[in-house]
Amino acid sequence: MLSMNFLRVVAGVPEIKVGNPDYNKEKICQLWNEIEKVSPDLVVFPELTITGYSCGELFNQKILYKSALEALKEILTFSKNMSSILILGSYLNIHNKLYNCAFVIYKGEILAAIPKVHLPNKHEFYEKRWFVSGKDLNENSFTLFNQTFPLGNIILTDSNSGFSFAVEICEDLWAPVPPSTFLYLKGAEIIFNLSASNAIVAKSDYRKTLVSQQSARFNGAYIYTSSGVHESTTDYLMDGHALIAENGRILAENERFQRTGNFITTDIDLDIIRSQRLNNSSFGETELLVESKIPIQKITFNFVQEKKKKLNRYIEKMPFVPQDPLKITERCEEIFNIQCGALAKRIEHTGIKKAVIGISGGLDSTLAFLATVKTFQLLNLPPENIIAITMPGFGTTERTYNNSKKLIQSFNADFREIDITKSCLLHFEMIGHDAHIHDVTYENVQARERTEILMNLANKVEGLVIGTGDLSELALGWCTYNGDHMSMYGLNGGIPKTLVKYLVEWFADNQNQEIKDILYSILDTPISPELLPAKANGDSLQKTEDIIGPYLVHDFYLFNFIKYGFSPEKILFLANEAFKDDFPENKLKDWLKVFLRRFFTQQFKRSCLPDGPKVGSISLSPRGDWKMPSDGDGEIWLKNIEKEIK
Repeated sequence: MLSMNFLRVVAGVPEIKVGNPDYNKEKICQLWNEIEKVSPDLVVFPELTITGYSCGELFNQKILYKSALEALKEILTFSKNMSSILILGSYLNIHNKLYNCAFVIYKGEILAAIPKVHLPNKHEFYEKRWFVSGKDLNENSFTLFNQTFPLGNIILTDSNSGFSFAVEICEDLWAPVPPSTFLYLKGAEIIFNLSASNAIVAKSDYRKTLVSQQSARFNGAYIYTSSGVHESTTDYLMDGHALIAENGRILAENERFQRTGNFITTDIDLDIIRSQRLNNSSFGETELLVESKIPIQKITFNFVQEKKKKLNRYIEKMPFVPQDPLKITERCEEIFNIQCGALAKRIEHTGIKKAVIGISGGLDSTLAFLATVKTFQLLNLPPENIIAITMPGFGTTERTYNNSKKLIQSFNADFREIDITKSCLLHFEMIGHDAHIHDVTYENVQARERTEILMNLANKVEGLVIGTGDLSELALGWCTYNGDHMSMYGLNGGIPKTLVKYLVEWFADNQNQEIKDILYSILDTPISPELLPAKANGDSLQKTEDIIGPYLVHDFYLFNFIKYGFSPEKILFLANEAFKDDFPENKLKDWLKVFLRRFFTQQFKRSCLPDGPKVGSISLSPRGDWKMPSDGDGEIWLKNIEKEIK
């Protein structure tokens, strides 16, 4: 059984000599043996690995073909002691026609041979001089070394674990409609490409785009490897480019132009592939529209996967945040434009010229305020039409109060201060609550009082109440129902907490020093609802992350739970991998329980959210991505956490 449905794949580039199968066989086995140390499941080597791609007219020499077959036979014998499947290139003579083929080898057997379909015959490539396209092949099997194996376009499925893969060769990927199109649609989860692609200026970038796009379009994995620098340089140079992509992401890439045998490896997550296909309604419909005229055989085989000691894959701690700093800037710019564009449309549609927003001195209200300011600039509305209110209460600290005031005034918005202390005390008296009991009633009265002020003032000035709560808070239900939970337009509802911080930081870095200092002070303020009286030293008594756990971890849970539908067992496994240097396993487990309990019990808050723009691939809007019963029972998810991780 696959461990957490990960499959370890390898793209290798052996060192070869053109036209010397004896030498190449040794180098192939040598590199394969080295690769075995990383416990691979599937290994792919380049096109025509056994002979070299650039043999030219030598392909018609009987001695080369005979030597290639002998080398293939010895590799088959060698494979009996190997744990992985090897896919490598050579050629077959069938009825006096040569076919450029990929051979799938496992434990001394040829599982299948796949002939190349698209033969380049332009510029520096002349394949039709020697080879015939696989589309013209009538046979669907071939016998070699007393083995009869399938021949043609083939999808191979492991009968033990159920993973499926297929193969195409070099130019096949560059064709307008690659064979992998049909192979993916018919069930292949992974495509291996054996290539011999030369190095010319900018070609590697285009090649990378092709690989990533093919894997993205079909929600699959694509493993690519190409011939290395030891091919003949009569007319061109090969660069030995190797790539591993999954759902549009390049997970691994080698350094090109290496002069010795080399390889790259990573673990493919089959659960990601399957969940994305499950959610892609176009996937099944496309199969009905596009049919290949080339028959596709489906075969099964028995593969025994070796147990892996550890995962060979980088797990991102912040899946909502790009790893590349330049990409972070692009992401922040795009999100900010989405927020401003959405709010501008709502303002234009309603004809409302004013906005009302509560400013707490925290990250969320700061981001919503900044986006509102930018929107009013876009619409040529005066900043004083933004009525920004700070509403100090029992737990408001001097730091957040001052930051709120400075922020509002620095953008020339209409600053208003409304102290809610007296009105909350009056409300306690009205409902018979002891103000000395600092329970959930004590806290929520303040949140609802603030919302009531915002709503009523908006009516008075004919303004729009801007919601400030973020996606992470909605996931955890960390908001007061009909308090900060409600607004007239939820501007931050599609943005997770980990991204809110980067957005505010990005905005700050593009402002003058005065505004930048204010925003960085806000960034450095601990996240807190400030609903309980402050400590004697003036610091807030409440720190949200001390109560529910770090938002960094909860956003990790949110992404993997919603985006891929992972089980809690797998999410915990991934969390332990991502945060192994940061948090102990028992803490991660406790926080996952908190996430799941709150996610299931707080759905009723998400069932009646105000309008707001979807920003990323995850949304919890009941009108969009997330339709869930408010009374859904989370027991089986909580039980799943207790499963032993293998």
